Amino acid sequence: MRNTLTIAGRELRSYFVSPIAYVVMTGFLLLGGWFFFNLLARFNYLVSMYSSFQGGREAMQRLNLNEFVIAPLLHNLSVVLVILVPMITMRSFAEEKRAGTYELLLTSPVATWEIVLGKFFGAVAFIFVMVGLTGVYGLILSAYGNPEFGIMAAGYLGLFLLSVTFVTIGLFASSLTENQIIAAVAGLVMLLLLYVIAWPADTAGETMGGILRYVSVTEHFGDMVKGVVDTKSLVYFASMIIGWIFLTERSVESIRWR
Repeated sequence: MRNTLTIAGRELRSYFVSPIAYVVMTGFLLLGGWFFFNLLARFNYLVSMYSSFQGGREAMQRLNLNEFVIAPLLHNLSVVLVILVPMITMRSFAEEKRAGTYELLLTSPVATWEIVLGKFFGAVAFIFVMVGLTGVYGLILSAYGNPEFGIMAAGYLGLFLLSVTFVTIGLFASSLTENQIIAAVAGLVMLLLLYVIAWPADTAGETMGGILRYVSVTEHFGDMVKGVVDTKSLVYFASMIIGWIFLTERSVESIRWR
């Protein structure tokens, strides 16, 4: 475990040494702030519009900060993560191969799973900081409004699990090549496929449609954004994270025997 934490610390420091990390984090927070500002402005417009005519108070009572601000904000942030996470993870293994330190890392007295988990924890720590900073939007709503904290917390839990799943897929893509651009594009394609795989579910038949919905990350994430945290979604995210980490470990281990 000590080796894993050492590699994770080294990985996390390398993110903040690279300008890519600051560009990605700044872009993510700028987009998040823009989404939040526009969604909140739209919510305030609806409140003022409904309060200006007779009978509008009943409609105004149906306006909910979670439904009109938090939920669309989290969905928008998830789309941004599809694009940005591959940029974060693309260098994890590809840069080691390009710089010639990959062989040195593999021949060191460190198990393959320790290397993979170290890279994983380092990337997750960076993502946790990046996603955690968007929590200020929830604090603003709590200070000046009355959002339902439980639903908001479930949504952020879903966003975090979603981003961790994206990290594992990005790491797997990075383990396949020494070119960072190829790693980023491959990770982006896999994430997009996972994101839109449920689109034909309604016309694919009952059995295939159910399979596509279960495989789709957006279906489980969407339930958690609505405040529904059930065992099915937790098992799904846990299976995805463990499964992609296992595939990454196999990919890295295969280099030892080449």
